[in-house]
Amino acid sequence: MKVDVHTHVFHDKIAEKACNQLLEHYGYPLTADGTAGTLLKMMDRAGIDKSFVLSAATNPDQVIPANTWAMTLGKNERFIPFGTIHPSFTGWEAEFDRLEKNGIKGIKIHPDFQGFNLDSEIMFPLYEAMQNRFAVLFHVGDVPPPDKNPSSPQKLARVLENFPDLTCIAAHLGGYLHWDWVIDSYKGKDIFIDTSSSLNFISDTQLKKILNSFPEESILFGSDYPINDPNKEIELLKKRAGFSDDRIEKIMEQGMSVFERLKSKLPDNHV
Repeated sequence: MKVDVHTHVFHDKIAEKACNQLLEHYGYPLTADGTAGTLLKMMDRAGIDKSFVLSAATNPDQVIPANTWAMTLGKNERFIPFGTIHPSFTGWEAEFDRLEKNGIKGIKIHPDFQGFNLDSEIMFPLYEAMQNRFAVLFHVGDVPPPDKNPSSPQKLARVLENFPDLTCIAAHLGGYLHWDWVIDSYKGKDIFIDTSSSLNFISDTQLKKILNSFPEESILFGSDYPINDPNKEIELLKKRAGFSDDRIEKIMEQGMSVFERLKSKLPDNHV
């Protein structure tokens, strides 16, 4: 089963607005309209069976509707939706229960858009509750240097030191534009990294060092649809990394191993 672990899908009514916001932030032209229908067509062209679909509430009022939307997407068997949470959202314990009861097995954290530092202690109770319960995909990195940016490899490393039972994916090869710090920060950590929104920006030296420093089973394919076309990202990964078709296929088949790792950490009586 080939999996894209990093996509975003918006309701048809707000897809254009959401895509414009992404364009404004990153200054990088998008390849698609952000709708579910277009993602499914691109998945078919790329031979992708399932996609993780991510969202991040930028304020506490967005948490419930965003999670309800995720549950709706989950009705399509080709989508694996992740929920969202916000540190200012009250009643997160009940919301975690609602996510779990509706089959949501992952949560996306995007400190840069959500307005907090990734390693802020305001998040510690939530991280504690996510351990052994949800897979967590973290956005990591941006233009500001690690000490100035809300997210960074160093900040995620601190979280994992405090919460070693988090089943964690660090997006963008561990930290968008923070690649010089990825290897040292995550050394000895139990962590996945995805390839999303990195291949057009990372140097050959940085790319080879990172890919050679992580266990192959910890590297996951991510496209960052609608910013990128999954099929073009597969071809770019082949070209930039020099991977064979068999190795690319193996990386794409590893996405579901995130949940296998999560399952292995669950208590025996977990439902």
